[in-house]
Amino acid sequence: MKSSVDIKKIAKETISFELDAIKKLDSSINDVFVSVVNLIFNSKGRLIVAGIGKSANIANKLVATFNSTGQPAVFLHAADAIHGDLGNIQDGDVVMCISKSGNTSELKALLPFIKEMGNKIVALTGNTASFLAKESDFTLDVSVEKEACPNNLAPTSSTTAQLVMGDAIAMSLLACKDFSDKDFARFHPGGTLGKRLSLKVSDILSDSCKPQVEYNSTISDVIIEISQKRLGATAVIRNHKLLGIITDGDLRRMLEKRKSFSTLFAKDIMSSDPKIIAGDSLAYDALQIMEKNSINQIVVMDNSKYIGILHMHEILKQGVL
Repeated sequence: MKSSVDIKKIAKETISFELDAIKKLDSSINDVFVSVVNLIFNSKGRLIVAGIGKSANIANKLVATFNSTGQPAVFLHAADAIHGDLGNIQDGDVVMCISKSGNTSELKALLPFIKEMGNKIVALTGNTASFLAKESDFTLDVSVEKEACPNNLAPTSSTTAQLVMGDAIAMSLLACKDFSDKDFARFHPGGTLGKRLSLKVSDILSDSCKPQVEYNSTISDVIIEISQKRLGATAVIRNHKLLGIITDGDLRRMLEKRKSFSTLFAKDIMSSDPKIIAGDSLAYDALQIMEKNSINQIVVMDNSKYIGILHMHEILKQGVL
């Protein structure tokens, strides 16, 4: 068993090896890279990402990234392709093949058929003199000097380089497509990301979330309204217009300053400049405003009409974070 010092040293060396591999990719961001991005962007079809072994795992992950950022992509296992899955490739598709050596038997068997079909081939390989590089229309060099593995065998630095190059292509395509957060939300309707990008304030604002008192209401009426609606705050209204907000914190501060409140009214203790948000705004944006201003409630408006108060807990219950 290695000592804790040795384990930390090995881990840091691994990170260092992989960082060096990523930095070396700078030289591959050249005119060929731009041509690859333009090829995929202008393609009438999809992006087919193929690989075998660990490169297939990287291909699978990149397909997920491409699809989630607006570039239709399909994973193709090189071994399965020569046993029937070649039919996945359609006219207009661009085929990206990922391989460290570029000389695997499966790719050697596959590439002639892809070329015969007339599809463009992009290679991500660590061997620019390989069969894959020679048979491809475009080659991106993802070679590494050494794997992070001490035996220089297990794919580590090489697969990291493949992944980063694929991400660089994906992000370049995203920029070319002017892919926005709204577009991202369309492809991520579920989970935390989906809710963060699509859940609106109005979606979680119920009729019971509309506490309000008149500007000349007594403090007793204010306390009752806050207690009944259980949001820790109430809006102060005059002639159907919002004047301010009273929170349970305002009530506590009032009680600290005065023993009697019989001569006070809602307008006397309200905050006249409450934080507000539109009902059609994202719930995540409302949460950001609350966190930035260290508040638990925010007033919700529909243009100039008061429609309710949203509590931070209601947003958190929706799983936005």
